[in-house]
Amino acid sequence: MSKPTVGYAGMTHLGLCSAIGGSSKGFDMVCFDADAALVERLKAGQLPVVEPDLDDMLRDNRARISFTADAADLKACDLVYVAPDVPTDDTGTSDLTGLDKLLELVLANTRPDAVVVVLSQVSPGFTRARQRPGRQLYYQVETLVFGRAVERVTLPERFIVGVAEPGKPLPPAFDTFLKAFGCPILPMRFESAELTKIAINCCLVASVSTANTLAEICENIGADWSEIVPALKLDRRIGQYSYLAPGLGIAGGNLERDLATIVRLGDKHGTDVGVVRAWQHNSRYRRDWVLRTLRSKVLAATPDATLAVLGLAYKENTHSTKNSPSLALLSQIKDAKVQTFDPVVAPKPEWHPRLAGKGSELEACDGADALVIVTPWPQFKALAPTDIAKHLRGKVVIDPYKCLDGAACRAAGLEHLSLGVSA
Repeated sequence: MSKPTVGYAGMTHLGLCSAIGGSSKGFDMVCFDADAALVERLKAGQLPVVEPDLDDMLRDNRARISFTADAADLKACDLVYVAPDVPTDDTGTSDLTGLDKLLELVLANTRPDAVVVVLSQVSPGFTRARQRPGRQLYYQVETLVFGRAVERVTLPERFIVGVAEPGKPLPPAFDTFLKAFGCPILPMRFESAELTKIAINCCLVASVSTANTLAEICENIGADWSEIVPALKLDRRIGQYSYLAPGLGIAGGNLERDLATIVRLGDKHGTDVGVVRAWQHNSRYRRDWVLRTLRSKVLAATPDATLAVLGLAYKENTHSTKNSPSLALLSQIKDAKVQTFDPVVAPKPEWHPRLAGKGSELEACDGADALVIVTPWPQFKALAPTDIAKHLRGKVVIDPYKCLDGAACRAAGLEHLSLGVSA
């Protein structure tokens, strides 16, 4: 068949990145959002999300993309994805109210023969419970990664599709669109697809928790975790793409939501989910590594110290601060004065009573008793330890992700502290 016209409803991170990625494969896109002001900004090329290369991809494919606040425009589509971001609360519980409302709007404004696909992450049972007589409703697992969205939407490893009857072929419009990406397509029952996304994230959490736990062992016995990782990457049972870099727990919202979902399902059905609760505990414990280090090295002696904090986003190359380790740190050091810089995220007064945003990394270091690099933005790696030493009043550099070279820091007279390395 000829190329179908594809619609995306919900211009948040997921829907916007997915739609722009689909346009790069030569499909015409109808991008709907009920927020008329947002649509006008999108028409002007002003993206509400930060993703490397996304602006360029939008510019290159702009002729194939139509932004609209009129749901009736979706009637031109053969295939429509319902793709808003799903908010979660502090317990990892999803609020599906907005998704349900948008799904109803899409079903009311699409042709009866149009394929409708739920792309937002949902709990097992969601899609089957919303089937409608005479409509083609499917589920597709989203696998976006903040900071790597362009890569993930243009070069997917596979498509995981939830269907009512796995043995039947997909509708032509849906099949044509998916095959344009040149990757395996895995149809399965709705509940299997919905749980697959959670299963992927559980495996990621297991890797992260293992790395964090063993990295801390390294810190206490004189080993170096970065020397161990290459050996693990060469083990085929683990592999070169494993999540083995130690970090400050899990953040961003998605992984936390999936762990909370498994705990709730386990409690409901009598399954032992103690290991999942252990992952949750490990994540909270590892998140506070910076706080423990800062207290022992600086705050125990000087509670009202001036601190330079680089990075507010929960990780590099994104604007998201959901469960950010940096914000968690700020909430626990109220007596200190904080000078902060992030290349994307502007500081908010409610995050800390003595918080001051600065115009550059070195300006944030001016007169500080310690430097803390919480988010490993690539540009932080270009900082020269000798320049940092000139601006700091103190000598402590807490750098969990090794943005700076430890030997160069020590040569500049700085005490450099990182995850997985003994001090």
